[in-house]
Amino acid sequence: MLSHVIPPPRGYTKAPNCLVRHPRLGSDAKVLVLYVQGLPEGDRDKALGEHARALRMTGRAYQKAKADLVTHGYVHEKRESLDGGRWRTVQVFSNEPLTADQAARLRAGVPADGYGNVGASAAPDVWPAPSAHSPTVGEPTGRTAGGPLPADEEQGEDSSHPPTEAVVGAEGESREQGHEQQEQGQDPHPGPGPGPDQAQVLLAERVLLSLRHQARELSLGVREARKLGALAAEWLRRGVSAEDLRLALCSALPEDGVRSAFGFLAHRLVEKLPPHPEVTAEPSPPASPLPQPPPPLTACDGPGEEHMFRPHASWVTTCGPCHREQQRAHWADALARAEADPEPPRPPWRELVAAEARAGGGVEGPPGYGTRATAT
Repeated sequence: MLSHVIPPPRGYTKAPNCLVRHPRLGSDAKVLVLYVQGLPEGDRDKALGEHARALRMTGRAYQKAKADLVTHGYVHEKRESLDGGRWRTVQVFSNEPLTADQAARLRAGVPADGYGNVGASAAPDVWPAPSAHSPTVGEPTGRTAGGPLPADEEQGEDSSHPPTEAVVGAEGESREQGHEQQEQGQDPHPGPGPGPDQAQVLLAERVLLSLRHQARELSLGVREARKLGALAAEWLRRGVSAEDLRLALCSALPEDGVRSAFGFLAHRLVEKLPPHPEVTAEPSPPASPLPQPPPPLTACDGPGEEHMFRPHASWVTTCGPCHREQQRAHWADALARAEADPEPPRPPWRELVAAEARAGGGVEGPPGYGTRATAT
């Protein structure tokens, strides 16, 4: 791509490259920052929504741009109570990301970590901002906000909440203790079982990165999540599910907010670590009952030579083959008797009825059925 750039001699706004090239800020958010930065001091004392309205920015686009600026530390808001029960919202705007502590210092008129204050609460020795006169009058001033990025900062990550000094000191002490224990031949992280595997570490990192969807102030970068992955994976190794881990880290947040997401999560992962699951012995299977001794041998009552068998019940007196032979002989004999003296065929029912009538002395049926009336 060929480019031809002519620097403007006047009427321009200096913008840091980290803002213009920020991969997570939308174009509306960047334009809003540049627009407010280029305004004279008297025109900046307005709500951010009025500046967006001057740019003819729609409501949804403004809400998205404002959310991006708040997430990455370019805009800080705080509600304050006034006399008469009224409230107001104070907005702190910067063209460089600021932490919550730096924004609070700027609201109070105190320079924070070398960042000069700009606006009505600026120090007396600070040069005034450019006026509305064209060309702009006034002497050049130094950098009013922002600072160099840390040496270990990864490009594209949110660095608005660095770890606190207490957390860094605690990490340094724990690291020194671990080195001393390793030199003495001790395990710096004793435990009853092996450490978490790689799959649990990856799942723990995904849980840590997803916390930004639950609470915006718990946003972590990839490098920060990788540092806390081993601590979070220890929860998973002790039987805690991913949903329960996310709930334990996001619930009961401090009322005054979280200054450092990395330090807060590291402290909570260590202090709320659940105990090891109790190792329960597997129940031994019930002992099988002793087998009953077989019944004694008994002499068979069947025909033939004398032989012994083991009966399956106390009332059995013949063995299986002899019992079956006796049954066949019994039924063959019964069939032969039936064939030798067959029973007479049963007479029809009419003959049976007539025989019953004759035996009963001429029992007559009902009148008009089978009888005839005679006159005497």
